[in-house]
Amino acid sequence: MAYLEFRFIGFMYALVFFFVLFVLWYTKRWRRWQGIVILAITIGLGFLIFSPIIPWQFQQIVLRDIQGIGGPIGIAVIGILIMLVLSFLFGRFYCGYLCPVGAVQELSYLVPVPKFRLKNKTIPYLSRWAFFLVFIGAGIMLSQGILSLFGIRDFFNLIFSAAFFVFLAIVGLSFFLYRPFCRFFCPFGALVSIPAMGSRFRIQRTDACIECGKCERACPTNEAKLADLKAECYLCHRCLDVCPVEGALEYTRVGGRVNRLKKKE
Repeated sequence: MAYLEFRFIGFMYALVFFFVLFVLWYTKRWRRWQGIVILAITIGLGFLIFSPIIPWQFQQIVLRDIQGIGGPIGIAVIGILIMLVLSFLFGRFYCGYLCPVGAVQELSYLVPVPKFRLKNKTIPYLSRWAFFLVFIGAGIMLSQGILSLFGIRDFFNLIFSAAFFVFLAIVGLSFFLYRPFCRFFCPFGALVSIPAMGSRFRIQRTDACIECGKCERACPTNEAKLADLKAECYLCHRCLDVCPVEGALEYTRVGGRVNRLKKKE
């Protein structure tokens, strides 16, 4: 059962752990087990209090559903703006670890089964923005929240409806395809990809890079090439895990002291 009066706890969790994640990454103290623990906590909050699920909150704002938001619309808008600003500063830590919808897909992808890699980034990009327009249109003109069709609320509230099994199928697909809902449909994901392209802290190559291509092959969203904008970088750490040269990849400030490879002409 989702308790509206407790949803602020989810937002505070996301806010605090956004900075915890940043510090761990920036100080190079990040370990994979830490990520798994945070993902598990995030999923637990999704089931316990249906929060911090900002995509759903975004839908309720579009619908102007005060009861569904669990508080004043203005406060919800400010919360979303804060996450967008933090994503511009530090990257997509919220999407990567602090959204229950993304977290359950991330953990599912860790299951050791054959993976399908979609190398063409245009398809998910166009799909998500097309869905974003439908999402906004349905909400404003028809007062319809189409995220309900994906079963997000029913899944985390354990309501065994037809929509529940839609999201369960998405989770199952996540075993083989990286974050299908996040990359193809999430309306908040479409929004946050814009500030993420200009994030002030991001994973960057240094002059120690030997251009072996291992990071590019490991990246599940095809965002590890030198010229990529990192709009779809969920900070999963896979590129850093496979890099054979210490210091060749760094999570650091854009324009900082790290010597970076110049973009090839």
